Amino acid sequence: MSISLSSLILLPIWINMAQIQQGGPDEKEKTTALKDLLSRIDLDELMKKDEPPLDFPDTLEGFEYAFNEKGQLRHIKTGEPFVFNYREDLHRWNQKRYEALGEIITKYVYELLEKDCNLKKISIPVDATESEPKSFIFMSEDALTNPQKLMVLIHGSGVVRAGQWARRLIINEDLDSGTQIPFIKRAVAEGYGVIVLNPNENYIEVEKPKIHVQSSSDSSDEPAEKRERKDKVSKETKKRRDFYEKYRNPQREKEMMQLYIRENGSPEEHAVYVWDHFIAQAAAENVFFVAHSYGGLAFVELHTDGGK
Repeated sequence: MSISLSSLILLPIWINMAQIQQGGPDEKEKTTALKDLLSRIDLDELMKKDEPPLDFPDTLEGFEYAFNEKGQLRHIKTGEPFVFNYREDLHRWNQKRYEALGEIITKYVYELLEKDCNLKKISIPVDATESEPKSFIFMSEDALTNPQKLMVLIHGSGVVRAGQWARRLIINEDLDSGTQIPFIKRAVAEGYGVIVLNPNENYIEVEKPKIHVQSSSDSSDEPAEKRERKDKVSKETKKRRDFYEKYRNPQREKEMMQLYIRENGSPEEHAVYVWDHFIAQAAAENVFFVAHSYGGLAFVELHTDGGK
C-alpha cells in the first residue's frame, strides 16, 4: 500500500471521525492504529518525489536572462520572455525561483540608480554604528543644495525596493514600466534635485541561533533509572519532531529572524526619518512628491506626525 503526502494529512482525521461515530476505542487502540499507518510510509521514497533543491543562481547570467536594449528581460539563448512555470506542478519551487530572480533584479536596479542616474547611496540611520542594521536611500548630488526644486519618489508596499514601482512589470514588461528611472532622468534633466526613498527596507534577516538544550543525563543528582527514562522520552520526542520537520521544511531552509533598523522599522517611520534628516534640511523652495500605492499613505504620515 502506497500513501501520498496528502493521505498522511487526511487519513488521521478520517480515522478520528470514524472512531467518534462508532463510540471510539480506547487511547491505546488509537495510538496503535496511527503507528500502523505511519509504519506503511516510506519517508525516503516520498522525499525523492518532492521538489528539487531550492538552489538558484545569484546572477542574471546564471538564470540565463539579460535585459536587452529596450530594457526587456529576455532569455539569452531563446530570446523568450521570463517563464514562471519552469517546472510543471511545482508552484512553490517556481515561486522561490521567481523570488530569487527578483532579488537579483533589485540589486540590478540599485546599480542603475548609481551608474545611469548618477545618484549616491546614503546609509541610514546617519549615526548608525558599524555593527547595527542599516538601510539606505539614493540622492542626487544637489538634493540638499538645489535652491529651486526637489523631487522625492516613494514606492508602494511589498517586495519592491528603492527605484522600483513594480517587480512584476520589470520582469514581464520592461525597466521603463516597472522602475522609477524614467522619472529620475527627466527630473534631473529639468533641474530637480532627487531623493529616492526605500520604505520597505525595514530590517535585515539573520539565521536564528541554535538553542542548546541540556541533556537530562547531565544532572548527576537524579537516580540513574529516572535519567534513562527522561533520555528515552527526549529521544522519542526528537524523533517525532524531526519526522514532522522533514515534511514541514523538506529543503531544510534556514530559520531566520528579523533585526529591525532603528527609526526605520516601518514605511511610515522611514518616511518621517528621511523627512527629518534630509528633506527638511534641503534648500529647495519647492518639494514635489511622486508616490505610488502605499507610498502615498507613508507621505500622509508626514503630516500626521508633525513633519516640518
